[in-house]
Amino acid sequence: MASLTEELHARRAAAHFGSDPDAERRHLAKGKLLARQRIEQLLDPGTFTELGVFAEHRASGFGMEDSHPAGDGVVTGWGEIEGRKVFVFAHDARVRGGALGAAFAGKIHQLLDFADSVGAPVVGLNDGGGARIQEGIDALAGFGRLFARNVRSSGVVPQISVILGSCAGGAVYSPALTDFTFMVEGMANMFITGPDVVQAVTGEKVSHEELGGSRTHGGRTGVASFVSPDEETCFDSVRELLSYLPANNHELPPSTEPFDDPDRSCEELLKLVPVDDRTPYDIRSVIGEIVDDGDFLEIQESWAPNIVCALARLDGNPVGIVGNQPAVLAGVLDIDSSEKAARFVRTCDAFGIPLVTLVDVPGFMPGTEQEHNAIIRRGAKLLYAYCEATVPRVQIIMRKAFGGAYIVMDSKSIGADLSFAWPSNQTAVMGADGAANIIFRKQLKASPEPQALRETLVADYTDQLLNPYVAARRGHVDDVIDPADTRRVLIKSLEMLRSKRPVQPVRKHGNEPL
Repeated sequence: MASLTEELHARRAAAHFGSDPDAERRHLAKGKLLARQRIEQLLDPGTFTELGVFAEHRASGFGMEDSHPAGDGVVTGWGEIEGRKVFVFAHDARVRGGALGAAFAGKIHQLLDFADSVGAPVVGLNDGGGARIQEGIDALAGFGRLFARNVRSSGVVPQISVILGSCAGGAVYSPALTDFTFMVEGMANMFITGPDVVQAVTGEKVSHEELGGSRTHGGRTGVASFVSPDEETCFDSVRELLSYLPANNHELPPSTEPFDDPDRSCEELLKLVPVDDRTPYDIRSVIGEIVDDGDFLEIQESWAPNIVCALARLDGNPVGIVGNQPAVLAGVLDIDSSEKAARFVRTCDAFGIPLVTLVDVPGFMPGTEQEHNAIIRRGAKLLYAYCEATVPRVQIIMRKAFGGAYIVMDSKSIGADLSFAWPSNQTAVMGADGAANIIFRKQLKASPEPQALRETLVADYTDQLLNPYVAARRGHVDDVIDPADTRRVLIKSLEMLRSKRPVQPVRKHGNEPL
């Protein structure tokens, strides 16, 4: 038995170190960690249990029969993050560039099945070259079965993709199907077809970074939820994200012991938000003033910055916050911001995270570009997401809330449980100037002093319709509150709503505007 055990340890060591020292040197020369080093840095020390250490491919032809590296290019298993169970897989780019074959795929399939069965998050550390060409259709089927599992587990357990190198071809669709995607600057890239194919087909010359790097997907496409400067920071961010998420959709989001007083007054809000609705301010400063200890985790920070989506805590309990950003495009809703917020709302709803919506929106972005790129269909995604959400939902209307954008930003008319307005709130079909131009067009045209008449009419419209007390009298908001009380009002409201029991219609699924 001692002899057999020695052989076991030797085989395990060989599997860990690999059979190609040159491949390891090339990998490390790029400033990258090895697959198992990445797992060790992500998980709590000493908690990783590996599966399939000795798995090998069964393919033949094209030189495959000459090499059977243990593990087949992917490390899989489970461990803990902050004492909570997490399943993890990491591509080993030393083995055939991390390309996926049948045995490789089978290891990930088993891991996802375990995660789905026991109800725990999955983190995939991606650094591979797509499907293994030598295995043909078997490799493609491996991806297909992976995608099917991603969809089956969607909304059941959190799925997180971390891009730490190449992710090309069919490989990009698994991260695209997961809940959150991290990318590391200068290291990660994602694209369907690489620069060489792009140039051959279209004549365009483009670098890997320009085509599918972290800046492209962090700021232009919105594919990346988070962009990190290095691997260590990235893993810290993954750990932080998981601290807000439940292990699965049957558990409550994890609460923590709060150190911030739930009755704390937010007097600073009186200075942060100007009464003049044309004066910009940073909604992040409002969020920081309201939430516990000023801490929050913003999602897709660089994409569609005219809306802010963030995870935070109120009295120790996770919440999802959606807020218009007046510092960018006056906080207007457009195609990208609608899709960004819709995705976030659906994610929070899937995992039982209550939603707080901070409203300061002038309307939808006008223009042919928006209309011709389907602002109707794509803006409807946010409306659909809110209407379908069954988690506790509280709306705070801070300043302006005009037209259809007011409705879409989780108004009571589409199902918000509670709505509160600040005294600075103006809610109407449009602003007073625009309303006066339309309603009193004939009178203004006929008046000898149209400017003086306009000022009078604007003042009348503002007095009669553009104040929060009109909405309060008609039940469209539940109360007009002192901005300094916003934190305590939100905490008390969410505490009351914590036992909310939604009743949903029996149906296969709705037909969301995709």
